[in-house]
Amino acid sequence: MTSNRFKIGQSIGIIGGGQLGKMMAQSAQSMGYKVNILDPDPTCPARYVAHQFIESPYNDLDGLKQLSDLSDVITYEFENINADTLKEICAENHVPQGHETVGILQNRLTEKEAIASSGAIVVPYHKVDSKETLDHAIVNLDYPIVLKTVFGGYDGKGQLVLKSAEQLEEAYNMTDSAVLVAEKMIELDREISITATRNLQGEICYFPVQENVHRNQILFKTTVKKEHAYTEQAIAEVEKIISKIHFVGTFTVEFFIDKAGKLYVNEIAPRPHNSGHYSIEACDYSQFDTHILSVIGHTLPESITLHEDAVMYNLLGQDLDAMENHFPEHPEWHVHVYGKEVRKENRKMGHITLLLDDKADTYYPIYKEKME
Repeated sequence: MTSNRFKIGQSIGIIGGGQLGKMMAQSAQSMGYKVNILDPDPTCPARYVAHQFIESPYNDLDGLKQLSDLSDVITYEFENINADTLKEICAENHVPQGHETVGILQNRLTEKEAIASSGAIVVPYHKVDSKETLDHAIVNLDYPIVLKTVFGGYDGKGQLVLKSAEQLEEAYNMTDSAVLVAEKMIELDREISITATRNLQGEICYFPVQENVHRNQILFKTTVKKEHAYTEQAIAEVEKIISKIHFVGTFTVEFFIDKAGKLYVNEIAPRPHNSGHYSIEACDYSQFDTHILSVIGHTLPESITLHEDAVMYNLLGQDLDAMENHFPEHPEWHVHVYGKEVRKENRKMGHITLLLDDKADTYYPIYKEKME
């Protein structure tokens, strides 16, 4: 985009006003751009950093057209947008990410089929849409397996770990109301992810490999270091995937590593991701900075520099009181509180990043009782 360069003061429309939309908006505004937010929640975090706010369901065509009329380019903070509705906006406005990727990745089955067709290694899986196909999946995959609904679900929602025939009745009941994916539950050694950003010109930059620890299927902790044994392999798998799926903007590929050291692609998030939040303080560009640069058509940095090793902890609803009690004693904490109005248990309310050079990677007082 040379003759039609995105100019300071032009507007970026963001579908979704949660914490990702808020952090996208903050990056965009620091570069001099205006931001318009669409969200059904009038108290969403991003409303208070927006130039214009549209209170509307994500899939409401009238609301999306209003956002489109106000904005010079459109992006989104999550993938659960109706792909057909998004397609109509693509015809009227510049939506660099398009609608096809959303349509593929919001369905776990088509996501896995696309990953497998790229040649990347995916966890063994079967489509399940009846008791008979569930029985077939159990024969082929063996216990334990994980049943997941193909639509919706995050942080462990819409999932059942099936360990034995004693749980079959519950599993059969799931097949009555939804199409499912049955995945082999591998013997897990660890989980990693890699965040990347790609623009329409095909330039791509990679963030460092992220080591992730989950608690109750919610991301608890992400650690990043300047070198990682799986960097080259993870990037090679991502390059296979982007040869088959259209990506523009920041996206994250999550991986499982089994006890034998084999790497499997787990899931893809076609937008900034929780495991990349450390980049705000720890890198020369954050994942939100590169996302904005990408969707407005700018050149991307050739590489991302990690200034210091870092660790990021999620702050859930039940963590906020403890964080407030201890924060005055910890100036080394980089605290982000998202501004969600309702504080709920296990709801992501913020995160803490700590830069680790010359410091021990320890659990902090907010988590001490849990971890001991």
